[in-house]
Amino acid sequence: MLNARSVLVTGSNRGIGLELIRQLLGNSKRPEWIFATCRDPEGPRAQELKKLAAQHHEVKIIPLEITDSSSIQAAVTKVTDLLQGAGLNLLINNAGMAKSRTMESETAEDMAEVYRNNVIGPMMVTQALFLPLLRKASRESRQKGMSCSKAAIINVSSEGGSITNILIFDLMPCVSYRCSKAALNMLTRCQSLGYAEDEILCIALHPGWVQTDMGGSIGQATMPVDASARAILNTLGRLTEKDNGTFVNWEGAGVPW
Repeated sequence: MLNARSVLVTGSNRGIGLELIRQLLGNSKRPEWIFATCRDPEGPRAQELKKLAAQHHEVKIIPLEITDSSSIQAAVTKVTDLLQGAGLNLLINNAGMAKSRTMESETAEDMAEVYRNNVIGPMMVTQALFLPLLRKASRESRQKGMSCSKAAIINVSSEGGSITNILIFDLMPCVSYRCSKAALNMLTRCQSLGYAEDEILCIALHPGWVQTDMGGSIGQATMPVDASARAILNTLGRLTEKDNGTFVNWEGAGVPW
């Protein structure tokens, strides 16, 4: 079972991110700190998240624009202060975006925007914001090996980025989205090698084709968001060093690159 003292989820105001926060609160070993980040905590799309935070003191809402370095620095300062000297056990890079474009309609501007949000954003968040806190959690843990309860980076990817599978290309080409997720997978592999000595577990995770705003925007999604989040948390509780640098789905099964 996942037993992380502190968890941070980006893109927590809706969809999978919001449901992960909700289900973490229902965990019998709920984290002491649940950092829920989103671009606009005061906006209309963050009302459900604000309700959860009002009901549960563990939830701390942190403003974070993942492509803005000043926003990232402000977030790390806030999280560091709230942790009061402790490290961060689990970072879930969930925030992302998709644009429904074909080979003919794809544009350089859209490609660049999606890449900034789905690849550069997670890299900046991990590198500049939470890597020192993850390293601290790993160093101070008494656990052997790697786990999501000790120190881990979970990059929410997609089977749509699998070069082998090319999941349902005929229904949703989404060229920029696919390219960005393939790049995110490579970022995950690089992180797994670069942070191996720190014993920080790095995983790319396909959550399923989930019934969220994003999932619905690029086709008829098939998986309820609560089922995806529940399975993801169960899987995170089972991952070990043998899974480091892998690409898995919500149930922990391997996905081909």
